[in-house]
Order: sequence, then C-alpha cells, then structure tokens
Amino acid sequence: MLHLQSLPLLCDSKIADNTPFSVLHFSNNNSSVGSSRVLDVGLKFSKQSSGGGSSGRGLSSKARAKTTTALNVYGRRAHESVLEEEAPQKLGFKTFPGQAFPFGASQVENGINFAIFSQHATAVTLCLSLPQGGKFERPDGEMIEVALDPKVNKTGDVWHICIEDLPRDDVLYGYKIDGPRDWRQGHRFDSSIMLIDPYAKLVDGRRFFGDASHKLSKFYGTYDFDSLPFDWGDNYTPPNIPEKDLVIYEMNVRAFTADKSSGLDPNTRGSYLGVIEKIPHLLELGVNAVELLPVFEFDEFEFQRRPNPRDHLINTWGYSTINFFAPMNRYASRGGGPRNASWEFKEMVKALHGAGIEVILDVVYNHTNEADDKNPYTTSFRGIDNKVYYMVDLNNNGQLLNFSGCGNTLNCNHPVVMELILDSLRHWVIEYHVDGFRFDLASVLCRGTDGSPLDAPPLIRAIAKDSILSSCKIIAEPWDCGGLYLVGKFPNWDRWAEWNGKYRDDIRKFIKGDSGMKGSFATRVAGSADLYKVNKRKPCHSVNFVIAHDGFTLRDLVSYNFKHNDANGEGGNDGCNDNFSWNCGFEGETDDPSIKALRFRQMKNFHLALMISQGIPMMLMGDEYGHTRYGNNNSYGHDTSMNNFQWGLLDAEKSSHFRFFSEAIKFRQTHQVFTSDNFLSKNDVTWHENNWDNQESKFLAFTLHDKNGGDVYLAFNAHDYFVKVSIPPPPPKRRWLRVVDTNFESPDDFIPQGLPGIGSTYNVAPYSSILLEAKLT
Repeated sequence: MLHLQSLPLLCDSKIADNTPFSVLHFSNNNSSVGSSRVLDVGLKFSKQSSGGGSSGRGLSSKARAKTTTALNVYGRRAHESVLEEEAPQKLGFKTFPGQAFPFGASQVENGINFAIFSQHATAVTLCLSLPQGGKFERPDGEMIEVALDPKVNKTGDVWHICIEDLPRDDVLYGYKIDGPRDWRQGHRFDSSIMLIDPYAKLVDGRRFFGDASHKLSKFYGTYDFDSLPFDWGDNYTPPNIPEKDLVIYEMNVRAFTADKSSGLDPNTRGSYLGVIEKIPHLLELGVNAVELLPVFEFDEFEFQRRPNPRDHLINTWGYSTINFFAPMNRYASRGGGPRNASWEFKEMVKALHGAGIEVILDVVYNHTNEADDKNPYTTSFRGIDNKVYYMVDLNNNGQLLNFSGCGNTLNCNHPVVMELILDSLRHWVIEYHVDGFRFDLASVLCRGTDGSPLDAPPLIRAIAKDSILSSCKIIAEPWDCGGLYLVGKFPNWDRWAEWNGKYRDDIRKFIKGDSGMKGSFATRVAGSADLYKVNKRKPCHSVNFVIAHDGFTLRDLVSYNFKHNDANGEGGNDGCNDNFSWNCGFEGETDDPSIKALRFRQMKNFHLALMISQGIPMMLMGDEYGHTRYGNNNSYGHDTSMNNFQWGLLDAEKSSHFRFFSEAIKFRQTHQVFTSDNFLSKNDVTWHENNWDNQESKFLAFTLHDKNGGDVYLAFNAHDYFVKVSIPPPPPKRRWLRVVDTNFESPDDFIPQGLPGIGSTYNVAPYSSILLEAKLT
C-alpha cells in the first residue's frame, strides 16, 4: 500500500475542553502525490482516474462551497489538496484518496466519495456491502472492509476515500473506528462496532415497523444516486401561511392510520402514504399545519435489546434519533425501505401542501438513541467521537452529562455538531420542502460544551439567521431536564416561537376551577404579553396548547386526577406528576351521565379557550373525538390503541364532539379578532371586570373589538353555579347572536350563523362558556 507524504500542520484552534482541534491540516509547500489503491473484491471496475491539485481543484462547486462554509466556522483560511493518481490495476477495485467535503457519501467524477469527521480517531475502516438480489439485511461477515490510511485518507480531522465504480444505489455502508480507550477523558471508541455515518442521507435495516423477527437488526447508511429527481409539479407552491394564522395539529405518522379502523390497506396503514389518504379528515377538522412527531430514523425496539423492566415496550413516539438526515424507513408502505420512504415522504408533503396544509417536523437534537454509559446502545456518534458529539464532564471521570433525561446530551454548540445540525435542517428544507421545525427540549441547544447556559447560543442564532432556514417556522420547547426553563426568555432574535408551557398550566387551572387564576387566564388568552411583549416579538411567538403528545389527552385531563402509568414498567415513576387535571368527580371511566356530560362540557371549554386565544393554537391528534389513554400520561412505548387514532370513535362523535371542535377552528380562521398582528390594546379588548383581586372569582367576560364592528363577546364560568351576567350593548346597527354555549348539547352548543334573542343579561351555566357575535340587524 502506497502512502501519501504527511502534510505539515500549520494551525490548530482550541475547543472548550482545550483539546487541539482542526478540520483541515494544510500544506505550505507542494501538492503531494497519492496513488489509487486496488482491493481484491472479485469485481471488475473501469481504470478511469482523474488528476488532482491544490486550492480545491477536483472539488465540485457544491463541495467548494461546503469547504468555504467549514472554514468560516473554524475561522481560518486554508486550501485543500484532492490527490488522485492512477496506479497499476491489480484486481479491479480501485480507490483514490478522495476529498474531505462534503461529509457523507457523495457522487464525484470518478466514483463514490466517503468522508467522515473524527478528531480523536486513530484508525478508520469503511465497511461496504454490495447489492445482493434485493436482500435488505446483510450481515457483517459479507461486508468489504477498507482500512483508511491516515497518511493518505485523512485531511485534518476528516477521513475520506473515493471508490471507483461502486453501484449508484443499494450499497450499505458503515464505519469501524478506533481511538483512545480512556473513558476518563471522554472517549468511547470500540473498533468492533459498526457505526452509521452521521451524514448518511438514508438508513436501511429493519423494513417493517415492530417486526419482532428482526428485533436485533443492525442499521446501515445507504445512498441513492440513481433515482430521477422527485417531481414536485409545475404548479407546486408551498402554502406559506403567516404564523399568526396557523392552527397546528400535533400528530404521529404511524399512529394516525395504524389501526384497522382506518379502513386502509394493511400495507398502507401507519405510513406516509396513509397520511395522504386521511387529508380529507384534516380539511374537515379545519387545521392548516401538521406537526409530525419525530420522523428521523429511530429504532422502535431499542427497549428490547436486553432484559429490563421496559423490554415489553415499542417506541412509537420516536424521540430517540439514530440519524438526523434519513426519514424513518419503516414509515414507507409495504416495507419499501429507505429509498421508497424518501419518495413517499415527499409525496406526503406535496399532497399536504396541495391541500393548503404546512408540515412542521418535531426534531430531536438534544440527545440521541445511544443512551448512557450503563447500558449504551452504540450506533454512531458515541463510537465516532464521543468527546466531540456529547457533553462530558472531564472533572468527573469523563461521565456523560444528562440534561435530556435520556442518558446523553448532544454537544450542540461544538462547531462540528452545530454544523451537523444546520446541515440536517437545511437538508429537510431543500430536499423535502418542510415548512418548519419544533425543537424538542430546546434549552439543551442553549448550553455550552460544558453544559453551562449561554446568553447567546451560537446554534440558536445560526438557525435564526440562516438564509435557507429564513422562511421556516422555528418553535422551541423552551425547557430541558436539567432545569433550564426559558419560557418567555428563550434567546430568539425576534424569530423563535415557543411552546408556551405557562399557557397550558394557567388555562388548565382556571377551567377546572382553581382559585386566583382569573388574571392569569386573561393574560394567557390575550397573548401572554408578560412573556413575549419585548423587542419585536409578537403574539404569534406563543404557541398555545392545553394538550400535547406527552401528558394526558384532553379526555383524560377531565377524567383522571392521577396518572396511571403502570403499563410502562417503571413502577409509575415516569411521567409528569403536576397535571393540573380534574376527574369531574370520579377517577377514570364511568357510566354516570352527569359526570360524562360535565367532562364533555369541560373539553369544549378548553378547546374554545384555545381557539379564541391570541397566538398560535396547537391541538393533539385524537382530541377531536375524545381519545383516551386511560390515564397513561407517558405512552411513548405503546404501539396499540392507546396511541393509535380510533377512526370508529371519530365516526361516533362526528355529529357532536367532532362537530364542535371543527366549528371552533373554522370560526377562528374566519374572524381576525383572534389573530392580531400585535398585542391587544385598550381599543382591541374590553374586560368586563372590576374585581381582579378577588381570589374566589372564577368568572371572566370580555369583548374583542373588530374594526368593522363585528365584535365578539366571551364569558367563561368556572364556578359550580350559574352566573347571571350583564351583556354590554352591541356596536351600532348590530345585535348579539349566540354562537356558542357549551352547556348545550350538539348542535345547539355551536351555531355558526348565530342564534338571535340575546337580551341584556345571560345565565351562564356552571363550568361552561359562551361566545356571542355582533352581527348587522
């Protein structure tokens, strides 16, 4: 094997742990000459080769741009040599030194280039498995191992190689990487483990979700340079809905159609294509954005890889990322694999956009699937360079820091990890046309490499300022499991919206009748100016929600005082204890008609409050028919009816519960008083209240003023008795019509055109709410 001359090192930069760090090492004298290498793999390849030189010659324009970006990240100028020279052909498998950018697998003029970053690695082996008649899982024993020579295949901290005439698709690949074994210094190298390329655009492995016959399957990177570009259509345009007009529907791709009651072909249930089939339901409901629980590749069997109290669970939520670029391949129909998953995901986005519905992805950059040091599940980052990719405590024997509650914390503001995250986000926008992102436990992204909070986190700023991401919705879940609670204080650059956890808590407390909550309730429905009226922030920077995927469903919020999580195997210790719920007089399911009526009334009260609030409303899949998880407020591991949308129950509630939910959403979207561009002024709202300090008052009424006279009057009564309220005079030439009274049963609970006959007073029933609209006489 011929080696390249070692390149002199001119400059290094330092990272937080004071370890020398560089992406590229640079020559100041000449262009060293490298050779191609030929491996005996029993295949015939062509002998074509191409020359290389300095200053980036031999790189594509995209690669040159990527090199420039990386150099900007690390703050230095340099040049890179791509060294390729033909050597005598031996057995037909020709390799070249390759190029350092772009990361991942890329198609270049003379073959497929592979590049991976590892600062601390001492040995890197590329492992390949070639197509074998459609067999999708190929064991390690059949893989070709190509050892990379650090004198030939390494530029700075990037290892790279180019292989001529590899197939343009269906090649499985991974890496085996070795390095220092000192755990106290944060290293976790193990050269026996096959690792997934962090920049793999597709991941292959198990093809069918929950297929126990492949429970312990391995995952491999793969690529597709053979398919034609996806046809988005000549008249395709994304919806481009203003933030203030969004109504978000949080949903799980698989759970939406996995149940037999969906009526879909078994091969389509639980897939991206299944979502397309149910777009009519979304349109009937009235939402205009879906927020998809994680769709990045994850292993649903991660809890079953060893005996443990949770080894009966199947991860159905997906908050356990294996790779940040690859769509979940088991969401493809018919077990179609990664290439079909990519294509079908695009079909789903195209269809949703065609229906005027935006696509927001719930993304998990705070941790990965690789767990902790006690029971690690090494698939990628841990074995590539643990000290770079994860936060470690070098003052405590190199232990992993855990601000995610999942055993590890991604080192998000390390330059290399930051660029990985940015590249991933750009990929989903450019390749898949998604409209935005909701960042799980986003406060982690505000921590430095040692875990300390940062006032101006580089990653958060970079996302806000990035040109490709400039038109995206970006939403933070502004807390983490390390206690960094940033609701209303998330570093935002006037762009970041936030999941408003205070909205959730205050609305719950008031509607269920807690004392002293009237003022807080008023503040929340008015847009939470106490949190967001700063700089150029708007009410739309508050994403309002009463219910989300974690916690109780809306029906369970009014049916349980306590969580019931025994089925999770954690002794009831998991899940939030502070649910601010009320069971309306009985814990769990009941046939008592009075309790059932009160529960459905309370659900309507919650939904109405959500839909009339300033800010962006978000509701949870299934709440439109009253889905129950029977008190489980942390159902991440149940691939059953506990999580799956029950289409039969929807049909049963179409004329009642669903109708109310749908009408409330559509009423919001046709009345601008609920979607103000700015925070409400005294000209926008009149509070019919002169006793704000009365802690026992649980009644609030107010009028939202429309500039054209179409005012809306609202009253919420959380007392257990009737409240007779004086109705203010309507605007000139108008009269009040009753649109909503949650005390009535359907269809009288919501009359879109309004019902006349409103006098000077109105008796508001216990635990109910009303909405009146001023219409021309």
